[in-house]
Amino acid sequence: MYSKKEYLRHGLLLILTLVATTLSGAEWVYGKSVFGTEESQLTWEYFWKSTAFSIPFIGILFVHEMGHLLTSIQNKVKSSLPYFIPAWFGFLGAPSIGTLGAIIRMKSFINSRKKFFDIGIAGPIAGFVVALVVLIYGFVTLPDSSYLYGVHPEYADPNFEGYGEDVLNFELGNNLLFYGLSEMFADPAKMPSMSELIHYPYLFAGYLALFFTALNLLPIGQLDGGHVIFGLFPKRHKEISLVAYTLFMGYAGVGVISPFMDYNDLLIRIPLYVGFLYICYHKTGLNTQNKLTLALSLAAFQYVLAFIYPGLEGYQGWLFFGFLIGRLMGTNHPEVTGFRELDKKRKVLGWIAILIFVLCFTPKPFIFS
Repeated sequence: MYSKKEYLRHGLLLILTLVATTLSGAEWVYGKSVFGTEESQLTWEYFWKSTAFSIPFIGILFVHEMGHLLTSIQNKVKSSLPYFIPAWFGFLGAPSIGTLGAIIRMKSFINSRKKFFDIGIAGPIAGFVVALVVLIYGFVTLPDSSYLYGVHPEYADPNFEGYGEDVLNFELGNNLLFYGLSEMFADPAKMPSMSELIHYPYLFAGYLALFFTALNLLPIGQLDGGHVIFGLFPKRHKEISLVAYTLFMGYAGVGVISPFMDYNDLLIRIPLYVGFLYICYHKTGLNTQNKLTLALSLAAFQYVLAFIYPGLEGYQGWLFFGFLIGRLMGTNHPEVTGFRELDKKRKVLGWIAILIFVLCFTPKPFIFS
């Protein structure tokens, strides 16, 4: 079905991504880097230790993509092997998780709502099940709190009072599933704070898997969640996708413009931001007037909200992802002939996928201060 050249190309990308995530895992989990000082220099010992992060993480993504691929084969839909995207930026001194994810490209025309649904939902559910196993294992095998002294020996100093205000603080946000699993399976005495979670390879890998699962299940366009909505609501998927995208961008941009900002800054910031929103609605199928109206209305709503609730902020990190969806992918789903509804079993699976999205979505996944 696939040529030797394809197996070689995709296999090489997978290996490069595994190496890249191992290097990133060494940086996050153990503070070891290829370009570190003598004390923080990455050694082979810590490289192999860091596979405790990379193998579960890439393994979950691999199962996710294989869910898509095997369902495509089952439905006789021609598709590519998974493209894993390595992305390690340690040579720039910038943090990364080693990958931008993985994708499968459909090579044949699909004129079936059922096939779109089956292929779309198979990946997230398969990956989610493995992520659950990884997280539960991570919670039940938590090391003693003294484990952190190996990464941060300064914590053992009774006179240590923190790093001070000039140090960049980083922590992971929480979601309903991660919180619920920690309450059910973790020993409270061993459970790390969300700012220290990056040093626990299985928990960090599982957390990132939930992050990617939620991204894929956004009920927008041709994302996996878009395929689910397309199957569940054959006559309303366009409206649902556009509303979901607008809510997503509406939340993400809260705090970008505010009446409490300097007037001269606002003179530059407001038109730039409205222009950005207009570009984000490029592939929505709306005409120019409606796109401009939506961009202006959304910016005005966020501005008023900032006035009423001065401390309220969205998560501006979502704006880049929103740009990729609106400018490159679009919010519409490819049409098929007819409006045939799914059977009951598939409808139940569709609502389970929506529940998984709600449980996995983290409003503020990566918090810097």
